[in-house]
Amino acid sequence: MAVICLASASGSPGVTTTSVGLAFCWPRPVLLVEADPTGGSGILAGFLKGTTPYDAGLLELALSPLGVADALRDIVRPLSPNVSLVAGTRTHAQAPALRDVWEPLTAALAELDANGQDVIVDAGRLGLTGSPQPLLESADLTLLMTRATLPSISAARSWADAVRQPASGWRHPGLLLVAEGRPYRDSEVAKVLGMPVVADLPDDPESAAVYHRGAAPPRHFESGPYVRGLQAATQSIQAQVARSRFALGEEATR
Repeated sequence: MAVICLASASGSPGVTTTSVGLAFCWPRPVLLVEADPTGGSGILAGFLKGTTPYDAGLLELALSPLGVADALRDIVRPLSPNVSLVAGTRTHAQAPALRDVWEPLTAALAELDANGQDVIVDAGRLGLTGSPQPLLESADLTLLMTRATLPSISAARSWADAVRQPASGWRHPGLLLVAEGRPYRDSEVAKVLGMPVVADLPDDPESAAVYHRGAAPPRHFESGPYVRGLQAATQSIQAQVARSRFALGEEATR
């Protein structure tokens, strides 16, 4: 089981859209956790087009007397045979109530290994009240999403400097680059931000709209560049997690 977190420094590089897209391309059962503290579930309102009402999510998890591990089973909702969802908050005003849920949720997610289930966390924008810092720091891989433009890279730079510090940052940091080569290549972005580009995705708004707002798939969607990019990203992410785990195992045997 692996926990993969996606977050952004600023702007709209598509963290929620990419999280949903990765989940639906994931080769194993996966739990999608909407941990963006902004509120107003982007998945329920976007991908599901408001057809599924909010009945339980992170706030109910935080307030449950059962404890996070037991309550988690009751708030998970299926999106497909392979994808399940833990919805986020209704409004940003609920974000402070999540402060004490992140640590026990981190432990509960780590225990899903027995079910053969991976976890993708949509952590939203960094630096907001209620941000899931424990999840970001303990994940098997935490990806900072950015576009390959100067404003996006500039916004990501200060966060990259902070989160790659061993004492105070993410355990396994990396980058997920949107529109690589427009204008900057992945090698250039990795050098500036000091983190490896684990995966990249094409800038394809029409195809991304399928996962962003439940739009009808365009022609050849399943074989098109966007879905192929998501499939390649899942493989790169899994390979990066495997390398990190191998390195940890090597260190433990020394």
